[in-house]
Amino acid sequence: MDVPEEFGGGGVRDFRYNALLGAEVSRVGASGLGFTLHNDVVAPYLIDLANDEQKTRWLPGFVRGELITAIAMSEPGAGSDLQGLTTTARRDGDEWVLNGSKTFITNGILADLVIVVARTEPEAGARGFSLLVVERGMPGFERGRKLEKIGMKAQDTAELSFTDVRVPAANLLGTEGHGFFHLMHNLPQERLSIAAVAVAASRVVLDRTVEYCKTRTAFGRPVGTFQNSRFELAEMHTEVSIAETYLEKAILEHNAGRFTAEDAAMAKWWTTEMQKRVVDRCLQLHGGYGYMLEYPVAKAFLDSRVQTIYGGTTEIMKEIVGRSLGL
Repeated sequence: MDVPEEFGGGGVRDFRYNALLGAEVSRVGASGLGFTLHNDVVAPYLIDLANDEQKTRWLPGFVRGELITAIAMSEPGAGSDLQGLTTTARRDGDEWVLNGSKTFITNGILADLVIVVARTEPEAGARGFSLLVVERGMPGFERGRKLEKIGMKAQDTAELSFTDVRVPAANLLGTEGHGFFHLMHNLPQERLSIAAVAVAASRVVLDRTVEYCKTRTAFGRPVGTFQNSRFELAEMHTEVSIAETYLEKAILEHNAGRFTAEDAAMAKWWTTEMQKRVVDRCLQLHGGYGYMLEYPVAKAFLDSRVQTIYGGTTEIMKEIVGRSLGL
């Protein structure tokens, strides 16, 4: 939606469109689709950091869905701690020679373009990272196994390896040595995207559970007529309604350019932890049927567990918020 019209996009930079798309995908339980990664996470890198030649080369296919994208940050030994990344790239003439491995990469198997975070100046600390776009078919770029996960079974999550991959200098994305800062700039939108899905998924599973409690009977009456059930549903409805209001404010702040890293951390950790609570309580209200995979609440339970982990764990989010308080 936010890619300029000259490259085939909608030309509208308004995250409300992204949030609504993510919510509708979540509503039907299509957790295998990588739309939010493509639109919410990768798009800003290509729109804001790519030069004119790169935009002409990549954005039309990106918009049409012909070029599937991924971003490769996490490694076997480093996840939320980006400073611990060990993948390296050294300059050799008009090319970068890339070596290292990445894991937990969404769209990893199917991706045609992968934005890889690599150390280009090992001794430069935060100023030693750059972003390189690796393209399908480059020698030395290998896909590992498609990872088996607890939930999101249809989603393509993979290991990637890079062995002396020669990446053209023309595939450097953004400014050399500024990769860490490019990541920090774009992570708030990624976390807002996760929060939007968390809130939408919570509302969907809650609505379904309310309907289930109206029709499922125990001891001769609907489960929802028991006081404990009503209280549980009332508490969840209140929590989700508050989260919806907060999310709406967060999206508007983001559109206005006032959404900070601390705002994103608060939105991400609280909504995803709420999602875990809501889905777990809804499963309980389904009784034995909630444990059966034929019921949507069971799939929602499995799919939701990763929400407090990827995009920055709850613990890291709280650390960001705590530091913003001067602690």
